Amino acid sequence: MTLIRHNDGVLDAARDCVLAYGVRRTTLTDVARRAGVSRMTLYRRWPDVRSLVADLMTREWLRAVEDLDLSDPVAAVVEGVRRLRSHPLWVKIVEADPELLLPYLLHRRGATHDAVLTLLERVTGDPRAARAVLLVAQSFLISAPAMTGPGGDGGVTLDDLDAELAALLEGYLGQLEGQLEGRPEGRPRGRLDRRP
Repeated sequence: MTLIRHNDGVLDAARDCVLAYGVRRTTLTDVARRAGVSRMTLYRRWPDVRSLVADLMTREWLRAVEDLDLSDPVAAVVEGVRRLRSHPLWVKIVEADPELLLPYLLHRRGATHDAVLTLLERVTGDPRAARAVLLVAQSFLISAPAMTGPGGDGGVTLDDLDAELAALLEGYLGQLEGQLEGRPEGRPRGRLDRRP
């Protein structure tokens, strides 16, 4: 992240361009103009817009979750999903350039995945559990809006699905001995939870 921090002005300009035009219509020339730097300055650091946007996504996603309270892992994951789902850059990419996300879903982990996995491993104490939690959270981040919109089950909201995510995570993480000791009691169960 050190290199990215030194490039905040360029990344801010890239964010503004992507929000205005989408990734496909953003050029390094546009970004250089907004950042007040030469194109060659950008080309020294980023060979193309996609590599610049990859660094931008890493910065933005990590900023969105950096202050989560990890003392309650379930609440932290659910809040992280909510924050990312409503992040303006996420919304723009999902709406205008969703294919940009495919490599991170199908072929490789990105820097954000690695950073979140490190946090989840620290919280769960188990690399397998950390990966399972990330996969479930990623599924809710990406697919939950499709389950509430047209063609989805009428009356189910994102808040309802977030409650289900919390119930799933509590059930799963609760099986990891001692990992959720001291968690707040009284968290609402998901709507579909039929347990007494």
